[in-house]
Amino acid sequence: MELLSVENPVFRVYLIAVALTVLKVMGQGWMTVWRMMATGGGWASPEDLRPGLLNRLPDPSQLGPNEAVDRSRRMHRNDLENIPAFWAVGLAFVAVNPALWVAQVLMYGFVLARAAHAVAYGTAQSHEVRSVFYTIGSLIVIAMALWVLVALVTG
Repeated sequence: MELLSVENPVFRVYLIAVALTVLKVMGQGWMTVWRMMATGGGWASPEDLRPGLLNRLPDPSQLGPNEAVDRSRRMHRNDLENIPAFWAVGLAFVAVNPALWVAQVLMYGFVLARAAHAVAYGTAQSHEVRSVFYTIGSLIVIAMALWVLVALVTG
């Protein structure tokens, strides 16, 4: 069995986790767009004030701060600061052939930690609450990286 094949159950776990986190990243971008359209504000650039089908009567106030849109942008930025490291180390993790249960705990644990982080951030929970879920996800990525290093150095 090849490691990077859908025949490998560890690789399948990785692919599921990647697909879910890709949907999270892309979905957050669309959430930002939806919030911009719903509030009629939070535009990012001066050229966004040009009249068009979706903004027939632009107003300079649309470039001002908008908490709903800004929160969604911060959530998106946080995803982009954290999830790609999981994608990279996850592939390396599959390549060192861990036990299936270890891959499931770590990879699905990361997905759940990011989902919980999104809920906490989206509902304006305190930094202490968000940081618990960030920490869990971060420690999982670090553990996977260390696992890869140990496997390569000792193997």
